[in-house]
Amino acid sequence: MPGPDGWDDDADTDVPFRPMSISEMLDGAIAGIRRRPRTALGISLAFSTVIQVASSLAAYFFIGNEARDEVTPGLLIRSFGAQLTLALMGLVLSAYGILVLSGLLAPILGRELVGLPIAPRQAWRDARPRLGRLAATAAVVLLVPLLGMTVPILPFILLVASGAHPALGALAAIVGFPIGIGLMVWSYILLVQAVPAVVLERTTVGGALRRARVLSKGRWFRTCGTLLLAILITVFMGFFALRIPFLVIQLVFFGIGSDDGSTMGELAVDTVGRIISWAVVLPFDAGVIALLYMDRRMRREGLDLDLRTRGRSAAAVAAGSGRDGADSGPASGPANDGDGDGEGFIDLWRPRPVGAWRGTGPEAGARP
Repeated sequence: MPGPDGWDDDADTDVPFRPMSISEMLDGAIAGIRRRPRTALGISLAFSTVIQVASSLAAYFFIGNEARDEVTPGLLIRSFGAQLTLALMGLVLSAYGILVLSGLLAPILGRELVGLPIAPRQAWRDARPRLGRLAATAAVVLLVPLLGMTVPILPFILLVASGAHPALGALAAIVGFPIGIGLMVWSYILLVQAVPAVVLERTTVGGALRRARVLSKGRWFRTCGTLLLAILITVFMGFFALRIPFLVIQLVFFGIGSDDGSTMGELAVDTVGRIISWAVVLPFDAGVIALLYMDRRMRREGLDLDLRTRGRSAAAVAAGSGRDGADSGPASGPANDGDGDGEGFIDLWRPRPVGAWRGTGPEAGARP
């Protein structure tokens, strides 16, 4: 609803400036891509190209010398261990790309959320001062869950490597794998909101991780359900729907199990298919992560009510913050940190005392 001074910035936006349902976050991620396709898809295409070309090169050379002249499905099936390693490497690289992309897209969706204009290359200008911290935060958010998964299954790996009794290995696997997977999922959900926080709040890596834990409190299962649904959509679109045309091209022009040197062309077609499909779906996952962070800011800290009770639109609040720090709250004290015209926008996201907009205590801004 419009505020007392005619707040209507969210009337013409696809992302509502209020606590969002799961479907609204999924729709908002798609809307963010649709409203700024060149920015979102351009960044995603660059990430996808690097990831998929690296995966294809590894697939060609990692299999072994015998595969350098013949990369056929039969050989890959026989090299199950190599396939598994390459698949895990691709998943890790894709997950890292999604996390970094969520930080780069957070300013775009944030401006869309509060009704601010998005100039060309604005995402780069908003994210540039924190690129190093963004990369480091994404690495921590990815490595901590991987470490949490590895530690419980380490006894199983050691038992298998030492040739211990199979029963001991089976017991270690039965106990270790569920615990490892559980720790991986729990820690990822707990920390994932640190990535947009480090860009929008201009905080340190440690500060972003602490903010993620605070924002996730009491909403772990909802966050997990939202991300799980987004991943299922991504897997279906990335692995199946968008890849089908390229699989048809491979079958038509190269057949199955070709051994006449045309497998390089087959690998090239497959790589192009993966680049295009993942370039489309990566921004969707990244957008959902960014919107989850924004939804938690509104639910837990009343960010939308805070701006509305200031009596002006988000654009006016941002303009005032950029000029003289007015209405920016106690967190606007630090000097400009290099984002130029985006400083007023960033001031909107710097945390204020949770109950500041009502003055009724630390949990006054929280909403279910």
